Parts: sequence; structure tokens; C-alpha cells
Amino acid sequence: MSYSIFTGIALKSLILPAVAWLVVVILRHSSAAARHVVWMAAFAALLALPPLMLWLPALRMPMPAPALIAQSIAAVPDAVTPMRAPLVAATRAASHSALPGGRPAWLLLWAAGALLALSQTLVGWLVMCRLRRNGPRFPSAVAGGPVEILQGPRGSMPLAFGLLRPVVFLPADASEWSDERRRLVLAHELAHIRRGDIALHLLARIALSFYWWNPLAWAAWRGLLKERERAADDLVLSAGARPADYAGHLLEIARSFHAAPAAGWAALAMARKSQLEGRLLAILDSRANRNAPGRAWALAASLTAILLVCPFAAIQAQDGTETLPADVDATIRAAAAQHNHQMLEDAARAAEVLRRYDMAQKLLESSLTIRAQTSGEQSVDYGLGLLKLGDLERSRRNFNEAEAFYTKAASVLGTRPEGAAALVDLGTAALRRKDPAQAADYFRRAQLADPARPGTALMWLAVVSDQQGNVQEADSFFKHALTVQDPNSGEAATTAELYVSFLQRQSRAEEAESVRGLGASARKAQAASAVTVRESIHTPAFRAGDGVTAPVVLSKVQPQYSDEAKLAKYQGTVAVAVEIGTDGSPQSMKVIRGLGLGLEEQAMKAIGQWKFQPGTKGGQPVPVIATIEVNFRLL
Repeated sequence: MSYSIFTGIALKSLILPAVAWLVVVILRHSSAAARHVVWMAAFAALLALPPLMLWLPALRMPMPAPALIAQSIAAVPDAVTPMRAPLVAATRAASHSALPGGRPAWLLLWAAGALLALSQTLVGWLVMCRLRRNGPRFPSAVAGGPVEILQGPRGSMPLAFGLLRPVVFLPADASEWSDERRRLVLAHELAHIRRGDIALHLLARIALSFYWWNPLAWAAWRGLLKERERAADDLVLSAGARPADYAGHLLEIARSFHAAPAAGWAALAMARKSQLEGRLLAILDSRANRNAPGRAWALAASLTAILLVCPFAAIQAQDGTETLPADVDATIRAAAAQHNHQMLEDAARAAEVLRRYDMAQKLLESSLTIRAQTSGEQSVDYGLGLLKLGDLERSRRNFNEAEAFYTKAASVLGTRPEGAAALVDLGTAALRRKDPAQAADYFRRAQLADPARPGTALMWLAVVSDQQGNVQEADSFFKHALTVQDPNSGEAATTAELYVSFLQRQSRAEEAESVRGLGASARKAQAASAVTVRESIHTPAFRAGDGVTAPVVLSKVQPQYSDEAKLAKYQGTVAVAVEIGTDGSPQSMKVIRGLGLGLEEQAMKAIGQWKFQPGTKGGQPVPVIATIEVNFRLL
């Protein structure tokens, strides 16, 4: 599994025990057996979380993972306040450990701790197997029915152990006990066996070994042990034992006997001193609910918990800032295991922003392989993957390779609506080769392929007609495009801006002003609905003024002119609101005045690589919001 998956598992494993704690609080007046089922269901969900995250297709959520956890913390009611502090602390620890430099050490530490914890359970199991193999049978006077009763060392705690052939260990001292004490102790251990607690103990122990670092998992473990013993006590009391007598025997056993640590890792000890006070109070409480749901109920609850956790496991937090994978091959293997091409395409987009084109190509080629395996090489999904590779080659200005991908995509997508994009790309490729007739043919085919959304094809037909001097035809195509496009869309804004330029060249100033208003209205709607390209979780940003100094540009990268904008002779200004962090890097960006045909993206790609001297307040660096204008002009 890749580092990102481990991080997702870690963060989500903080939420599940908190939810279980909330349910336990709600069920505080129910039986101990019911609360034990809740804790067991939580451990079943924790155990299922890693394979579910690996196998389920990802549900992408536009929210940073730490923010996802923070919202969950805020949702924990005051009734479970004891869980909030460790939840916050563990969340911060998991977030800080996500620093790139700490990744290998963090994962190695996790793995080492898990192996150590699992080895403890294995050692405990081997110790108990040896004790079982060598332990003598207890005198026949002690009857356990079909369960074998063995004799343990003097002073040892009564234990239940074993999966297929469970046994009960009574200390050698038990021969000196009264018949009543032996009967009650044996009833308690047989209650564990009847409830299936030994198998549940082992499953929960395995889950705890994997999440050994998680304080909430340890809190859940303590809750599980407490409710398990109380549930067994309830069965003994329901069978007719007198509470005062049973409590007295339990107290004496806890004071006089002890369990070896290794035995406690794999077997069920009758009494733990740390839980004794609460157990005795529960035993003597005549109002306590002692109903005992059966094994089937516990199994159903665990399966339900796993089913409920499936969509939660599939969610992958997606912030606006895709980061480059630390290990590309590991990321590819993880995505292949999940059949998750989106994971690779997000990473490829980040690599393209940083101009790591070879990495982006490798990621997109692997994404295409996943699309082929899941949907087939004649599917729409596969065709869309070819389009992404074509777009990457066009970004690299490898126009011949881009056209080859677009041609193959058009062949796969055919006359389906999704094929219109490939045909438009082939049309712009023909324009680049100065073949307006073929370009117009591709644009007409795109219009027919997607008659419900022909606006882009009509806009390009207008551009071709204008460049060929067919003024009336260009005017007609521009008007037709605007009538079929959503008036609040960026597509309509771009068409309107190109039409304004056309009208101005025709000395039709009054009409140009009218169309300019349509374009401005569409851009305003786009700016209102725009989302930040990066999501910051830092302190609120300031604005320059009132003692806050503005950031200063130290170095900048000039934006590239997009190929489509060049072909359409399209120009203008992009205005971007940028939050400059305390380290002088852009933390978030939002377009407040945009342009189409890829110029917005080019502006933000460039700004994302700028370096600033951060703004200050009182001499200390603070995050500051600034507005940057990027001009695109054709020479």
C-alpha cells in the first residue's frame, strides 16, 4: 500500500472508536453484553478498514483529510468529552507525521510496533498451548460439561482458552476452595466460552496490534474488556447466583491470584484489579439490565458495522493541491490494486503543474491501463483516458503525438457525445497545421456528435470562418453558439469575448458593447461559483493595510500562452486572489476574473511557482491575501 493509503487508514481509524464510544454512551442503560457488541463491532470495522480502502473504488471528496477529521472531532458531543482530547492529539500527531521527510520512518515505526504487538499475542498463544498440552486434568469432581477442565499452577488466575476445543484452567489451589466458589468460577469461565469471547478477544487483539499507536483504539480495548467481564458476570447472576456471594468470591480471587502477562495476551483471565471496583458495583446493582444477546446478534452487528464503514473507507480526501507521490511505482501498484485511475490522474496533474512531464506521462499511461482493464479498450472510459494523454502531449508542445492520441480517442468514442471533445481537439490540430477546411470538417462532426451541447464546436466554426474572411458565416456561428450555451458558463463568456473582438474589427462598436455585457455577466457568475484551487487549513489570512504589509514578489515564472488561445487569437487578463503563506509560497488561489481556452489554468500554474517575501503584522510573518493580474497579449 502507498503512503497516502496508510495516512487515510490512520486518520479514519481515529473516528471509528470515537463513534463507538458515542454509541456506548447512548446505550449506557442497556446490558453490558449489548455494549460489548458495540465495541466488538468497532474492532471488526477497524480490522476491515485496510482491505476495504485497498479494494473499494475511491470516492473523491473535495476536502483535506485533516479538515475531514477536524469536522468529525467537532461533531463529537459533549457527552463523550473524555474522547475529544486524545482524538485531537492523535489527529495532530497523524497530520504532523505526514511530512514528506518523515514518511519512511513513520511507516517503519508503524510496522515495527504492529509486528511487536502481534508477536506478543503469538507468544501468549504458544505459552497457553504448552500449558494446555502439559497441564493435568482437574479432579473429576469438577464438572465442566463438554469443556475440559485443566489444572494450572498454584496462585494462577482462572482462565479460558482455545478456539475449536476450548478449555478452562483452574489453579491447583481450587481443590481447596468451597464447592460454591468452584461452581461460580467455572460458571464465569464457561459463560465466556458460550459467548464466543475467546475468538472475539483474538480478533480484537489483532486489530489493536495494527493500531497500537492509536490512543482511541486502546480506550476501545479497555472498554471491550470491561463490558466482556460484566457480560459474563450477568450470565452467572442470571443463572441464579446471589450477587453478594458472587461479589465476595470475585474479590477474594482478585486479591489472591494473578495471571501471567503472556497468558493475558491470548487467554481470558477472570479478574483484573483495575476493573474490580466497577464490576463489583455492577454485580450488586439490582437495577442493572442483564439481558444477553446471542452470538448471532453480535455477528450481525459486526457485519453491519463493516457494511456501514464501506462508503467511509472508500472516501479519499482530495484537496486542491495534488502532491507528487513519493514513490511513483508504489502509487501505481496501489491504484492498480484499487482499480483507481483517478488517483494516478490527480498525481499526474500535480506533476504537470511542476513540469515533471515524464512522471505525468508514466502515471497517465498506467491510468489508461487501469481504464482498459476495468472498462475495455473500446469503452468511453478508455477514450477519455486517451484524451488526457493527448492533452499532456499538447502541454509539452508535442503536437504530433497529441494529435495521434486524439485520433485514437475519436476512433474509440466514435459518434458518441464524449467523442465531440476529441473531434474539437483534432480540429484545433488541423488549424495549427493551417488546414482550415479539415478543421471545419472536424468541428462540424463534433457538432453532430453532441447535438445537446454544440456550443464549443460552433464557436470554433466561427473562428475558422472569421480567419477565412467569411464574415457573415462567422457572425452566424457566433450568434448560434451564444443561443445554445448556458449564459452563466465560462464557455459562453469565452464565446462572447471572441465575438466582441470580431465585432470591433467590423466596426460594430454598439453591438460589441452589448455582447461585452453578456460576457461580463457570465464571468461574474463564474467568479461567484469558483472554488479555491488549493485549500489552506492555516490561520485566517489578512489583507494588506492597517499595519499589515503586502507580500513582495521575489521570483516569478512567466505563464505560457495556451495553444487554443493562440489559434483563436484570444487575449485578455486573468485576475487571481492568492493567499501568500508565512513561508512565502502560495497557499490557495481563486480566479476572480478569468479567461477561457486554458489561460486561467496557465496563469495559476505560473503563480503556483512564484516565490514571495511574506507579508507581516507587527514584524511577524502572517498569511496575506493579494490580487495578481496576469496579462495575455499576442505580439
